[in-house]
Amino acid sequence: MEKRFFLALVLTGLVVVLTPLVFPRPKQIVASTAASSSSSPVTSGATEATAPGEESQLGKQRTASVSAQVVPRGDSIIVHTSLSEYTFSTVGAVPWRVRADSYPALNGSQGRVTLRHGVEPLLRLRVVTARDTLALDQMVFSATEDSAASGSPMLRFSAVRGGATARIEYQFVPDNYLMGVRLQVTGLDGPGFLLADMPTGFDTQEADSLDDIRHLSYAVKPEREGARGIPFTKLDEGESRMEMGPLTWAVAKNKYFLVGLLVPMGGKPIAEARVTGGARVRKLATRGTATVVIPLENGVAAFELYAGPQSWERLHRLGREFETANPYGGFMQPVVQPFATIVMRVLLWMKRTLRLDYGFVLVIFGVVVRLLLWPLNQSAMRTSLKMQRIQPELQEIQAKYKSDAQKQQAEIMRVYKEHGMSPFSAFSGCLPMLIPMPVLFALFFVFQNTIEFRGVPFLWLSDISMHDPLYVLPMLMGASAFALSLIGMRNAPPNPQARMMSYIFPVMMTFIFLNQAAGLNLYYAVQNLAALPQQWLIANERARSKRNVSV
Repeated sequence: MEKRFFLALVLTGLVVVLTPLVFPRPKQIVASTAASSSSSPVTSGATEATAPGEESQLGKQRTASVSAQVVPRGDSIIVHTSLSEYTFSTVGAVPWRVRADSYPALNGSQGRVTLRHGVEPLLRLRVVTARDTLALDQMVFSATEDSAASGSPMLRFSAVRGGATARIEYQFVPDNYLMGVRLQVTGLDGPGFLLADMPTGFDTQEADSLDDIRHLSYAVKPEREGARGIPFTKLDEGESRMEMGPLTWAVAKNKYFLVGLLVPMGGKPIAEARVTGGARVRKLATRGTATVVIPLENGVAAFELYAGPQSWERLHRLGREFETANPYGGFMQPVVQPFATIVMRVLLWMKRTLRLDYGFVLVIFGVVVRLLLWPLNQSAMRTSLKMQRIQPELQEIQAKYKSDAQKQQAEIMRVYKEHGMSPFSAFSGCLPMLIPMPVLFALFFVFQNTIEFRGVPFLWLSDISMHDPLYVLPMLMGASAFALSLIGMRNAPPNPQARMMSYIFPVMMTFIFLNQAAGLNLYYAVQNLAALPQQWLIANERARSKRNVSV
C-alpha cells in the first residue's frame, strides 16, 4: 500500500478520536427553581430584589411581591403590543425586559421567553460632550403615554438635571418587535455623542441551556462590508475590541433572540462600537459589554430598537441586511453565508407552499437536492467507468515510453482523445461530492441558530434543532452511508485503499453527527437513501461494461 494511504488512515483515526472531544455532548444547566411567571419573570441567581416604586401614572400594572420578583428601580411601566410586553423603568427611561408572547420558554418554566439579564436593564444611555457627561441611566424620568398618528403606542420620558433637559420617545411599530427611539438633549455645550450600552448577556430559557450560553455574541454591520460576529468566547476577560464605523447596526444575541440598535433609513450612522470580554463562570463566557457611539445632531439622536426573535423573514423585511445579524460560518462566512441565505429562502418557501411540518420539508428538500444532482452524478460516474476502461492502456504506454517523457505524454493525450476524454476528466468524478458540501455546511450553521426550527417536533423527536435522544437518525445516517459505499464498490476494480475508506468514512461521519441537530441528520440520511437507487444502477452498468470488455 502507498504511504499516503497509511497517512489517510492516521488522519481519519485522529478525526474519529478527537471529534467527540472537540464536539462533546452538551450538558444541561439546571434552571433555577425560582421559575418565572409569564407576566413577571424571576431572574435566577438574584439574591435580593430592588424594592418596587409606587404605581406609575400609566396605571397599567403594579409590580408585585418584592421577595419573589426582580424589578427595575423606580416605577415599572408596562406596555403591551400584539407581540410583546415591554417593561420600562422611570430610572434611565429604558426597557428592562421584553417578553416575546409568541415563544414559550423551553426550560420548564411554563412561561414565555423574556429577554433580560439578571437585574440589569437591556440598555443604558449616556450623553457625553467635551465638557460634560449626562448619565441618563442615573436620572429619574417622568413618563406619559400617547398614540402616534398611525395609532401605535408612544411612550415619552423627560427629566431635568442641572441645566440640561433630556427627552426620550419610544414609538412602537405595530405587529413587529421594533421601536423607533428618539433622544433630544438641550442645555449641553458643544457637540456630543450618545453612548448606548448593549445587553451584557441574556438569561437562558432554552432546553439546552449550555448551548444557548455558547451562542452569546455581539455582531456589527459596517456600511460597506459584511456583518461581523464577536462571540463572547472569543474575548478574554477584560480584552477590548474596537469596531470602527460607520456602522449600520449592532446587536447582542443568544442562540435564538437578539436586541439590536439599527440606524434609521437615512439616519446618522453609528460612529463606532467597543466590545469587552466579561468575567467567566466555570470557563463559560456568560458576560460581555458593548457600547455603541451615535453622534448627536443639534442635540438629537435617533435609532431603532429591535428586541425579539432571529426570524429570518422578519429580519430580512427590516432591510439593511439585518438578516445577517447572525453571521454564519466563522472564517468560512464568505462562502457559507450566501448558501445559508439560499437554503433559508428555499426552506421557508417550501414551508409556506406545502404547508407541512419542517421535518417533512427537510425530507422533501433532501430528495429534491439528490434528484437535481442526479444528471451530474450520472455523468461523473460514467466518466469514472471510462477512466477504469482506459487504465490498462495508459499503464502500458507509461511502461513503454518511461524513458521518453515527451513521447509518453503525446501517446497519453492520443488515448484520451480517442475516447473523448481529457486528463481533467478524472477530477469530474469528485464534483458530485463537492457540490452538496456548501449546502451541507449551510444547513449545519442554519440549524445552530434558526428559530424556525426551535421546538419543532417530528415523529419521535420533540425538537429537530436538538440532537436525537435515541440516536436513531445518526445511526441511520451512518448505516445508509455504509450501504452507499458498499454498493459503490460492487463490480469495481480491486482497490484495498478504497475498500478500507468505505468502512472508515461511515464510522467517522456517525461520530461527527452523533450530537448534531436531529434535522441535520434527517436531511443527510434522506440524501444517502435517495442516492442508493442511482448507485445501484451505476454498479449494474459497471458490471455490464466489464462483460462487454471481456467479450
